[in-house]
Amino acid sequence: MEYTEFVSRLNARLDELQWLYCELYDNDRMAFRYFLDMLRRAYADRKEALRALDRARLETPDWFRSNRMLGMMLYVDNFAGDLRGVRERLPYLKECGVNYLHLMPLLRTVKGRSDGGYAVADFRQVQPELGTMEDLEALSDACHEAGISLALDFVMNHTSEDHDWAKAARAGDPVARARYFFYDNWDIPNEFEKTVPQVFPTTAPGNFTYLEDCGQIVMTSFYPYQWDLNYANPMVFNDMTENLLYLTNRGMDVIRLDAIPYIWKELGTDCRNLPKVHTLSRMLRLACEIVCPGVLLLGEVVMEPAKVAPYFGTRDKPECHLLYNVTTMCSTWSCLATRDVRLLRRQLDQLSALPREYSFQNYLRCHDDIGWGLDYPWLKQFFVEEVAHKKYLNDWFTGKWPGSWSRGELYNDDPTLGDARLCGTTASLCGMELDPELGFRADRMLHAWMLTQSGIPVLYSGDEVAQCNDYSYHDDPDKREDSRYLHRGAFNWTLAENRRRPDTMQGRIFSALRELETIRAQQPVFSADALFYGIDTGSIHVLGVCRERLGDRLIALFNFSENPQTLHLEDPAPMTDLITGKPVELSALELEPYGFVWALHHGG
Repeated sequence: MEYTEFVSRLNARLDELQWLYCELYDNDRMAFRYFLDMLRRAYADRKEALRALDRARLETPDWFRSNRMLGMMLYVDNFAGDLRGVRERLPYLKECGVNYLHLMPLLRTVKGRSDGGYAVADFRQVQPELGTMEDLEALSDACHEAGISLALDFVMNHTSEDHDWAKAARAGDPVARARYFFYDNWDIPNEFEKTVPQVFPTTAPGNFTYLEDCGQIVMTSFYPYQWDLNYANPMVFNDMTENLLYLTNRGMDVIRLDAIPYIWKELGTDCRNLPKVHTLSRMLRLACEIVCPGVLLLGEVVMEPAKVAPYFGTRDKPECHLLYNVTTMCSTWSCLATRDVRLLRRQLDQLSALPREYSFQNYLRCHDDIGWGLDYPWLKQFFVEEVAHKKYLNDWFTGKWPGSWSRGELYNDDPTLGDARLCGTTASLCGMELDPELGFRADRMLHAWMLTQSGIPVLYSGDEVAQCNDYSYHDDPDKREDSRYLHRGAFNWTLAENRRRPDTMQGRIFSALRELETIRAQQPVFSADALFYGIDTGSIHVLGVCRERLGDRLIALFNFSENPQTLHLEDPAPMTDLITGKPVELSALELEPYGFVWALHHGG
């Protein structure tokens, strides 16, 4: 019966899978047969509890699009020391309302050459200080018992130079070298450099690294110790897919495909978003549908909306189930600094034009820096110039601009290009360090805005208790060169104990966010199938959003200014403030500094 289940899923997808694979890999039937055998082994390795979960999710395929979903992302060591510690802290996560837990990279890396865990030396081993693969599987089992789905990063584009494949390649093994991009001289690398942008031009310039010990040049798009994998080699795709399925069989419910736009390289292109990337992502989706159909693929595509949406695939041939809503996150912080919400309104128009089945993972902060990849061609009509605007944003959020209450630090500051990225926790960027009351208002308003968006809202661990920047990284020789550790500090459990005390900032923000999250979970108008679009508020300082579902109509208004704003909106239907439970008149509404309102007309 079980084998019949596998065969049935495989046969339903075999024609497309074979066509895609053989077209990409020049009709390499032997490699394809190996791929199919690998899928069969992966299915056989999947324990019955996970197979049962797959079947249940196939019965309710939109399970992850519920308005009851609430996520949190965290570093295992920062949060609880190790994987066993996270398991012990599951009651706290349940208290936070979390039912989707995203673990930051935890697979084995080498100290000093880890890039925060994104230089993987072994895809089947956990970093020893965090535990073992058995501990990860035990955490997954406990999460499932608690009704929590578990997500894990999967670094697709590269391996660490400490990976066994890389070690063998360095030693001269031709089969291992074929997994990467090795060159005897700079002729071809120099041709690539003509068209391929640099990811980290300040800290890791160029896209190639010379290996003195073996006299070879290897492609390294990110850092010199991260060697790009050559997906034109079917062996790479076969083995990396097997590594992915190994993790899903340890109980991971969501696999974050790190840097997926970069994974296909072609000379004469920018090596970003190439058509064959979508062939690979579609084949990954098919592999999961065959082996573990309850697992979701989360695409990390840090690009503008026009380049993000294609990673959903099409209705007939889907790719990723979820995508990061990176652009909205960046635009949110830009609008906070400018007090001008027109850029966010444009984002809403773009998002509302997408099919409603497209699901995003929404967030205010994450483990990474904030890059100002905004829609500058559109902003130019308002006389906004890219370099000057980026400088203003970075000056504002680092406290250099006169009157700024924000406290962040720059990452990869490049004076030549006039560019830099921003680091800092939500609380510190909102001004909690300098003006706690103003910071609380801004923090609460931004979270309300995140919760209003369609998709899965995800908190960054510590945001639920307004944790501020951790400046101690400056004194750590292993961290001081990477300002992202400013917001990657250890979770302060002592301060978190204040979450039950309403006279503390931790208690105020914890209570405020739980109130908002609970309302969202209870109101069907926040469901993913609701119509979602922007509305004109008559003020560049106030963002207006409307959600409509089965006669219910929610008007959400957000004041991105530190000054009160008076609005006169026409809406004859009687509306109720979801926070206070009292009637609210939109025709004469005053929003306090960084205030917001969720006004609902119930049409049922």
